Amino acid sequence: MRGMVAAALLATLVLAGCSSASQDAGAVAEKPTGGKPAGGKPSQKAGTAGRTAAEGGTVGGSGSACPLPVTFDLAASWKPKAVDVDPDSELGAALGVQGQVTMVCEIDAKPAGNIGYLRVWQGKKSDRSPRQVLEAFIADEDGAGKVTYTETRAGDLAAAEVGYTVRSKLLDELKKERAFAVATPDGPVVIHLGGMDSEEHEAMLPAYELARKSLRLG
Repeated sequence: MRGMVAAALLATLVLAGCSSASQDAGAVAEKPTGGKPAGGKPSQKAGTAGRTAAEGGTVGGSGSACPLPVTFDLAASWKPKAVDVDPDSELGAALGVQGQVTMVCEIDAKPAGNIGYLRVWQGKKSDRSPRQVLEAFIADEDGAGKVTYTETRAGDLAAAEVGYTVRSKLLDELKKERAFAVATPDGPVVIHLGGMDSEEHEAMLPAYELARKSLRLG
C-alpha cells in the first residue's frame, strides 16, 4: 500500500507529530553530491561490507524519544522521533499501518550522512510468531519481490528477518529493504530499514545490525 498512495498524498500528510513520515524518497532533494553528504561530512557509502556502527545512545527505554517494549542501541548521530499515527485517517492508515503493526518511531539517518530511516512498528498482543508478523507486513507491501525469510536472533530474543526488493516510484528502479520482528509481552515489534536506493540501504546496514544485535526487552 505504501508507494502510490504515499506519492499522491505526501503534501497533505496528517500523521500527527511526524513531519518526516513522507518516506525515504522525500529526502531526495537533500541527497549529497560529490561524495559528501550535506554538512560536509565524509561519505559513509564506501567500504560498508563488514563494517560496524559506532554507538550513539539507546532508544526505547524510560525517558527516551520513543517509548517502546524493547530497547536497542543507536548508531552515532541517528536521531529518533516518536510517531503518532491516526489509523482512522486515510493517509494515516496508508503510511502508518502495515500488516498488523503501526509505525511508532522513526530514526533518521540524515544527520549521520545517509538518506533513510530505521522505522519501528508495533502491534497488539497476539499469538502470532515473528515470521507470521513479517509475512503480513510483506503482504501489505506493494510490489515486494525476491522475498527471503530467515530465522535469526535479535539480542537474546528469537526473531525472524526478511529481505526483499521494491520499486522506487521516484527513481523507477528496484531497491533493497529488510526488516526483523520479535515477539514481546506487549505485542510484536518490527524494525525496518529502507533507504532512498540500494546504495543508501547498504550504507545503513551497520546501524540496522547494531539495533538487531543489541535489542533487549524493556
